Amino acid sequence: MQRISKENYYLDIAQTVIERATCLRRCYGAIIVKNDEIISTGYNGAPRGRRNCVDLGYCTRAALKIPSGQRYELCRSVHAEANAIISAARRDMAGGTLYLAGKDAATGEVLGDATSCSMCRRLIINAGLEKVVIRNTPTEYSVVDVKRDWVDEDDTLPETLGEM
Repeated sequence: MQRISKENYYLDIAQTVIERATCLRRCYGAIIVKNDEIISTGYNGAPRGRRNCVDLGYCTRAALKIPSGQRYELCRSVHAEANAIISAARRDMAGGTLYLAGKDAATGEVLGDATSCSMCRRLIINAGLEKVVIRNTPTEYSVVDVKRDWVDEDDTLPETLGEM
């Protein structure tokens, strides 16, 4: 019997966390792991006490025809990464890894282009997480080195300003 990799083991758990997500467009599950222990989990959904899109029967961003990746301030949901970070103490997750999986809410297909938005990237950086492992297919994944890829290569600055 061949065992699955640790990365796919944790990504499978993140994939299960997705089943709690309440978005009508894209559903995400995240877990934070440090020293081979799960520190916290998170999925995307409305803040506690507020109604979710699945309860309302519509997505504001979809109704306004806002493309994916834009105008997150109009979204009702707290992102999976943010919810996982909120649920953990920094001292417990610093140096750890966040595992992220996503699926299309309509088809259930794994999102091959899942990644953290710029706001979640900031949270991940400040939480002290070292890596983000993102599911690309049911068995393939990509690994983000947070310092190298999201701190040193800060893509939030326009090139002309970054060179000043």
